[in-house]
Order: sequence, then C-alpha cells, then structure tokens
Amino acid sequence: MAVYTKVNSKEINYIEKNYNIGKVKSFIGIKKGIENTNYLLKTKDKKFILTLFEKRVDKKDLPFFMNLMDKLSKYKINCPKPQKNKRGSFLIKIKNKTASIVSFVEGKDKLKLNPKNCYEIGKNIAKFHRASKKIKLYRKNSLSLKDWPKLLNKIGNKSKIISPNLSNFMKNSLLQIKNKWPKNLPNGIIHGDLFIDNIFFKKNEFHGYIDFYFACNDFLMYEIAICINALCFDKKNNKFLFNRKKSTNLIKGYSKIRRFSNREKKSLNILCRGAALRYLLTRTYDYLNTPKSAIIKIKNPREYIQKLNVHNKFNSFKNYYN
Repeated sequence: MAVYTKVNSKEINYIEKNYNIGKVKSFIGIKKGIENTNYLLKTKDKKFILTLFEKRVDKKDLPFFMNLMDKLSKYKINCPKPQKNKRGSFLIKIKNKTASIVSFVEGKDKLKLNPKNCYEIGKNIAKFHRASKKIKLYRKNSLSLKDWPKLLNKIGNKSKIISPNLSNFMKNSLLQIKNKWPKNLPNGIIHGDLFIDNIFFKKNEFHGYIDFYFACNDFLMYEIAICINALCFDKKNNKFLFNRKKSTNLIKGYSKIRRFSNREKKSLNILCRGAALRYLLTRTYDYLNTPKSAIIKIKNPREYIQKLNVHNKFNSFKNYYN
C-alpha cells in the first residue's frame, strides 16, 4: 500500500453519498507498499480501506480482484471484502482514478516471523488454494516469466546506479531460469504477493490476508517459492540469511492440507530463483521510476541480489526442507 494521489474532504463527501458505509470520521494515508494509493477510512463503528488504482494495475483486471475477494470471503477465507456502491458496483471513479472500498481486516503484520508462524501461514495458504480451486475465475499472471524480458529492457543500463554489474547479472539469470522453467505443474489461483506486510496476525495467531492485486492463475508451487523468498530469510547487518527451519515449517504446514507432487518438489529451486528474479526486476524498476513526490517507502532491490545468489547455490528440495 502507498499514497500517490492525495484525497481530501471533497472526495470523502462523494464516497459518503455513493456508499452505505455511514459518516467518515477520519481518513489517513497508508505508506506501506508500492502499487496503489490507499487510505484508512474510519466511520463510527467500522473501518474500511479506500484504494485508488495507479498505473501498474490494468483496469480490466479489477473485476477479477473484486470478485475473487468477494467469493473467498464466502469460503471463510479472511480477506478484505469489497463493498458495493449504491449502483451495485464494486468500483467507482475518484480524481479520475478507478477506486474501490473494501472492509478492514483486523490484526496486523508481524515484524518478525518465527517457525511456528511459518507453519500456520503454510497451512492457511493451502486452505486458500483449496478454496480458490472452487472459484471459476481466471487471470493470466501479468508478471510471469514471459513478461520479465520486457521489464529488463525498460530498466536497461540504469540499474548500474544500484550495482555496477546488475544488468548482466539479471540478463544471465533470466537466461538460466528460462531454460529450466517447469511446465504443467498443478495450477490455480494464487495470491501472488504474500509478503510479511500482506499477512495479518491477531493475538499471535494467523488471522488473514490483504492486498490481492497480484492474484492470478499460476503454479501453486510458485506461491510457495514467493513465500520462501519473502518470509524465510533473516536480516542481519544488511545481509539476508536463509532460514531453513522457517521454510521447512512453511512446507510442512502447507503439506498438512495439500501434498506436493514429486514434480513440484523437483521444481522448487528453479521457482525460487524465478521468484527472486521477478522481485529483483520489479524493485529495480520501482527504485528507478517512483516519483519523489509519492508518500512511500522505497524497497531496496539489493535484497534480491543476495537472495537469488543463495538460491543459485541450491539444487534440490532438500535445501528447503529437512
């Protein structure tokens, strides 16, 4: 979440007239995240998130995101529930941007996960995958392997301000990953962005997910690869150290609900390398292109240089699970 577009009382009055959410007592911009503009709206007894969709989100994908969250909440998956306006639509225009209002998910993200937390996350990801199998929606992954060369070309040699040899490192990594990328693994709707700030805990127990705007159809194991990158490294003195205990518990928790096939297990390393490269590419692009006027905390792409180098030293499922 982030704030690119400033919202004032005029827009809030417009929302009050168009939604049955009551009088908005306060609205506060949310700095976390990098994709869209987000505000926390508080009414007398409820909280909501107002999202204004910025450039990277394709407007034609918005009905998929809204319907997915709406259907998931019916399957008891705790996630933001889109609110329909008085015209019966999940979407509205604010400051010439398409916008939505969703329910607020109680709880908060944990600054540091322990192995037990990772087990609970793994178990709940499998429950989400099981529920999403029942939902007849489809969206192609807009940041899949096929899209990475375009992103690499947009970045060009500007990446040298981050690291002198970064451009060549990303090009070589892409070539290696492309040659080994798996085919025909179990597929379904994945969240696609399960970072620590998109997973909420309440009283130290898993409570729900937020930020579904990268959800898409892809390999279910790719979700695990994203999570290993996002959740299973510990930062110490600017170094990111792989925590095998966390990844083992993540996999154990998931396997409690859904077992992995042998082909999925064999593919985990290359999927982890691919996930690390995907975030290295997008973070590099954002680092170079995010406007200084945005109320936002820029995420450092160097983290994913380190993580990709770790995965490059691994070659089997046993590196992630013991």
